Amino acid sequence: MLLKIKKQAEASPKQVIGRTDIVDFPDLGLEDVRAKVDTGAYTSSIHCYKVKATKQQLIFYLPAHKGENRKRFVAKRFELKSIKNSFGQTEMRYVIRTRIVLFGKAFQAEFSLADREKMRYPVLLGRKLLRNRFLVDVTLENISYKLKRGSADMTPPD
Repeated sequence: MLLKIKKQAEASPKQVIGRTDIVDFPDLGLEDVRAKVDTGAYTSSIHCYKVKATKQQLIFYLPAHKGENRKRFVAKRFELKSIKNSFGQTEMRYVIRTRIVLFGKAFQAEFSLADREKMRYPVLLGRKLLRNRFLVDVTLENISYKLKRGSADMTPPD
C-alpha cells in the first residue's frame, strides 16, 4: 500500500499548501482574503449575507474589504445544494462558480455562500478544490501569499 501511495505522489507532483493562506477572487474584485484550508469540508465556502434568489439570478453581498463599501453581486448561474455544516447538519445553500487565485494560478471552483461572520476566516477551502492539486502541510501558513509578496521565509512556525 505504501508503495502505491509513493508512486501516486511521484506521478502527479502537487503543490504544498499550508493550513491557511491569503487568496484572490478576480471575478469578485477581491484581493488578499484570509482563507482556512479544511480537509474535513467537501465544498469550499465564502462569507456573504443578504442572499436573495429569483428564477433568473442570485443577489448577494460580500462584506466590505480594506475600507471599501460592501459589494453587491448578481450571479446568473447558480445552484441550490444540500451542504453539511461544521456541526454535521444538512442545510440548503446557494453555490456559485468563480475563480480563485493560488500560487499565481487561477482555478475555477464552486463556493457555497455561507454566513461565516462568527468564523475567523471568511473563506474555507474544501477537498473538492484541493483534490489532485495540493498536499496540505499543517505546519505551514500563507505559502501562496508569501510567494506572491516575494517573501523567502517558508520555514514552519515553532
